[in-house]
Amino acid sequence: MTDTITPSAEQLESKSIFIDNVDPVVVLGLNDRIVKQIDEAFEKSKLTVRGNEIKVTGPPEQFEAIEAIIKELIRLARRNGAVTDNDLSTLLALQKSDRLLRQVTISPDETLLYTTTGAPVIARTPNQKVIVKAANENDIVFTIGPAGTGKTYTSVALAVRALKERQVKKIVLVRPAVEAGESLGFLPGNLREKIDPYLRPLYDALEEMMDFDKLEMNLSKNIIEIAPLAYMRGRTLNNAFVILDEAQNATQTQMKMFLTRLGVNSKAIITGDLTQTDLPKNEHSGLKTIQHILEKIKGIAFVYMDQNDVVRHKLIRDIIEAYEKYEDKLERKMEIDKDHKRQEP
Repeated sequence: MTDTITPSAEQLESKSIFIDNVDPVVVLGLNDRIVKQIDEAFEKSKLTVRGNEIKVTGPPEQFEAIEAIIKELIRLARRNGAVTDNDLSTLLALQKSDRLLRQVTISPDETLLYTTTGAPVIARTPNQKVIVKAANENDIVFTIGPAGTGKTYTSVALAVRALKERQVKKIVLVRPAVEAGESLGFLPGNLREKIDPYLRPLYDALEEMMDFDKLEMNLSKNIIEIAPLAYMRGRTLNNAFVILDEAQNATQTQMKMFLTRLGVNSKAIITGDLTQTDLPKNEHSGLKTIQHILEKIKGIAFVYMDQNDVVRHKLIRDIIEAYEKYEDKLERKMEIDKDHKRQEP
């Protein structure tokens, strides 16, 4: 029997946050919908609303995070005239990632391994360090963020390090082949030749971290295995480091199927960019829904990247930011159009 420890009254404090110079309903949502979502995200705290005042009761160490989210929502409401569900989801995700980041104790120059040219492979940005920490402490890690943030490269480096240090016996690289409709039989060549184009980013990383002969030998012996996601059904992966790349293109059914393939002494990193889904309109991304299904399970971690982690050409960060502003504008317009339709007689 496990004892449940309830915080005493002395451990709980209260703090008031006031909404000024903007309509509180815009910030709080209809029927305080947005505040209720923040309340659910911080289980130890209780948020109550009275007019333009939000009262937070709970452990003081959570006050800073909650206040930061609410102040950013106020800023967005003043600037845009609206707050979207995507705004709130992004803020909650970044706050969660930031809390994990504060626990990172990895030395900034800690080397994961060396490339074939002798260059050290290190976690170069704060959230790449979070990926390393999360992978060291969890069996399943989801890394979600835009292109150029090093999600795939860091994941491959961790897999190669685990193989070299004999923590696992094989690496399995998986990617949805949405462009080919996951039906690869009509394409010429063997399986590897058919799916090479879809796994090129993974190969590029591998070729930097292993010399050609070693890589080819590992591929021929299936020590490093490549597989389209659709071919994973029915398998159990023991003693393996598995990477599912471009996971935003996995359906909900495929995501469940992939996660249940994991066997004894195995790790998995799932990477994806929710802004670049290629699924048909009638299919929902398994990566999007999985955040709400698995977020509280011990042994599973979520790491959220942003434009500050971009390590490619300096213009990539500006491009990502421009697209985010454009997509936010479209989403706000859709919300306004929906409200107008609801109000029509």
